[in-house]
Amino acid sequence: MVECLHHLCFLIYGVQLDHLPITRYNLRAMFENLTNRLNQVFDQLRKRGKLSEADVDVAMREVRLALLEADVHYSVVKSFIARVRERAIGAEVSKALNPGQQVIKIVHEELIATLGEPAPLNLSGAKPRIVLMVGLQGSGKTTHAGKLAKLLRSKGERVMLVAGDPYRPAAVQQLQQLGERVDVPVIADLNKKPPELAAYALDQAQKGGYSVMIVDTAGRSQLDETLMTELKAIEKKISPVEVLLVVDAMIGQEALHVAEGFRDTLAITGLILTKMDGDARGGAAISIRSVTGVPIKYLGTGEKLDALETYDPSRMSSRILGMGDMLGLIEKAEAAFDAQSAQKQAEKMMKGQLDLEDWLDQMRQMRKMGPLSQIMEMLPGQLGQAAKSVDPRDIEKNFKQMEAIINSMTRQERRDPELLNASRRRRIAAGSGNEVQDVNRLMKQFRETQKLMKTLQKTGMKGLPKLFG
Repeated sequence: MVECLHHLCFLIYGVQLDHLPITRYNLRAMFENLTNRLNQVFDQLRKRGKLSEADVDVAMREVRLALLEADVHYSVVKSFIARVRERAIGAEVSKALNPGQQVIKIVHEELIATLGEPAPLNLSGAKPRIVLMVGLQGSGKTTHAGKLAKLLRSKGERVMLVAGDPYRPAAVQQLQQLGERVDVPVIADLNKKPPELAAYALDQAQKGGYSVMIVDTAGRSQLDETLMTELKAIEKKISPVEVLLVVDAMIGQEALHVAEGFRDTLAITGLILTKMDGDARGGAAISIRSVTGVPIKYLGTGEKLDALETYDPSRMSSRILGMGDMLGLIEKAEAAFDAQSAQKQAEKMMKGQLDLEDWLDQMRQMRKMGPLSQIMEMLPGQLGQAAKSVDPRDIEKNFKQMEAIINSMTRQERRDPELLNASRRRRIAAGSGNEVQDVNRLMKQFRETQKLMKTLQKTGMKGLPKLFG
């Protein structure tokens, strides 16, 4: 398994893991503990050729405990377990060739049902379509206004941002800086009250032909009448098509109370859950749709401006259950890669003709996909689990070392690695600030990857499933 991980990391990212310190580094994934607990239950089910009602009850007790420990709301857990048990002890399982796998399938489907239907952003109606961002102070409204602006702009929308938080120090400047980074104009005026500023911005957006206007608003440390009164005044002035509540997933069950408080006052149309890459137990993300009835629309998965995912309950369920997220991985790759260049490199790779120059270009594109730790966690099975043993800081250090080594080669050497004799390797090591053994290690891993690709080509890719065992 470790060898497969080495090969796939080099194949996808050009990372040599064989000399990285393999530690029990905690990636702090939102659902890591829940995933591990559920996988332990499923492992026991897989070992049984036939399941009795008692087996199902034992498994459901463990699933119940795992969900409660993950901070899932008790009412959601109760309903979820009842639905799964009813299906698991029926004819649906008794007719299955592998009852254990069938129970996992039922859990997957019921978890999707609990997480709710996907609800895309509503961009219908007359332009500009107005998106009002609301939430408590510190939830990430301003940052996610910038992220959403970037996402919508990438889809061809003409976007305007409105700085409607004159109270928090530097809030206006923060949004202006985000606007510059995503190339979106920002309307701001500290002399205007937020409702008047929103009305003024709407007029400017109409005159300027903008298709989407995103309004950032002020937050408070807690729900209060002043906050709600101002938000209702803004809502009345501009009639938004979307009122998105930004909620910090790290606050656990309190997220439910926040969502219910805003929902009772405003016409909340959707949720953005932020800090989904954090180390909270993750139960609120599972509970919030079921308890509040408000659909989740986006997930904030990091600090970068492109760390905003469209919410997909099926993909989230797969990740919770340790099934990976291959669709998400493909989307990241599509966004990072030049399609024509990637196709040529893939053809050369499968013929065993990929050279170090191709690989250097590939590595630079792959880095746009995000941290390797996150990418590997999107892979299914043992490979995704194995990624948890690797420290991302060591991976980044290794990236830089490998890039320095290849940059120290001549173009001819990169295209024809057979030229790399002992003297050339010493020169490359000295030029890149590394040791000769670092260069040798890189070349060894490169050869092994070429060999793997040739083997997969000869076997018709039949060996590939072993990577995801």
